[in-house]
Amino acid sequence: MGSQNYVMSKIGSLGPVTFVVSEGATRTIDDFTRNTAGRWAQHDIIGKKPKKEWLGPGIDSVSFSVQLDARLGLNPRKELDRLIELERAGKALPLIIGRKGVGTGLWVITDMSQAWDSMDNIGNVLTSTVNITLEEYVK
Repeated sequence: MGSQNYVMSKIGSLGPVTFVVSEGATRTIDDFTRNTAGRWAQHDIIGKKPKKEWLGPGIDSVSFSVQLDARLGLNPRKELDRLIELERAGKALPLIIGRKGVGTGLWVITDMSQAWDSMDNIGNVLTSTVNITLEEYVK
């Protein structure tokens, strides 16, 4: 019996949750979107157009989906429960994509929705999609 060589590709992580492609488990992200906006005040001027005043940067947000599939080495229900625990703990977490931090600090989960795409005949979740929204956490 020869040794098996397989490649593990780490895409990134959200705190303790690692996004990875490997022989034993696949947890990938899709539809990654980052939103940024500045904060502006508007001062109305009688008889003229309003004047804008730069207040500073706004809070960034990130959203993405995670595909969970039992055929790819994961238990989708356990993965979903783990994500819910992170969200309910209210902890600020680092977001790393491609070995580089996203943003200037930490992120909090502000919204999460789950779709239990398929189940077996006794209610085990076989495939699931979870949509996660994060916002920057500023101390």
